[in-house]
Amino acid sequence: MNKVALVTGGARRVGRAVALKLAEAGMDVAITYQRSREEAAEVVARIEALGRRGLAIAVDLAHPEADAVIVSAIMERFDRLDALINNASSFAPTPWGGISAADYDLNQAVNARAPLRLIQRFAPLLGAHHHPGDPDSAGRVVNFIDIHVMGEPLKHYLAYNASKAALMEITSSCAIELAPRVTVNAIAPGVIEWAESYTEAERRAYMTRVPLGRPGTPEDAARAVLFLVRDASYCTGQIIRLDGGRFLT
Repeated sequence: MNKVALVTGGARRVGRAVALKLAEAGMDVAITYQRSREEAAEVVARIEALGRRGLAIAVDLAHPEADAVIVSAIMERFDRLDALINNASSFAPTPWGGISAADYDLNQAVNARAPLRLIQRFAPLLGAHHHPGDPDSAGRVVNFIDIHVMGEPLKHYLAYNASKAALMEITSSCAIELAPRVTVNAIAPGVIEWAESYTEAERRAYMTRVPLGRPGTPEDAARAVLFLVRDASYCTGQIIRLDGGRFLT
């Protein structure tokens, strides 16, 4: 039976690339989306064109019961899950002095609470096919955090930074809780796709600090996810910096 992956926020940008990469590697893939209905349908069509099963789940990850909606859809369509990719993210500035409770709670809900609840709800399913002596049989969780929570906070994004720092701790804590049946790792991207808020001057300034001399791409992120899902059987609680070496400068 084909292995099954779930990619949150899989309709666009990095999530789309990850979903298609996992399908190309032979996995059936479910994605979640909130508003990108047409893009989600196109991703599912691409997955199915590769001979894999696809599923798009419409859900608001900020809702307290979002995990229940996703679990129900996965069980109805696939009845198993082998890899959970927590990619979906809320990313909006919260300038100092104007951070509201709603701003903070939204970031925590989408970027930290939803991934944790999904890991918790899916843990039995993710570990269901683990066999001692076969490291490739363990379930996989990959969380997307951010290089800016690893010692260089992003200015004007305090609520976002706090939520991604929480997800970093969730990664290491869940790695301990779920071993050896499930591995839990994270990817900390730098620029993978420029946010629309970045000006041309800001982009040029950023790139002066990237030794590899280019921004990352969704394909770079998808390859890193595939490595953690398919090849990194002796890797848990780890964070891969996907930033072109920016942390060195």
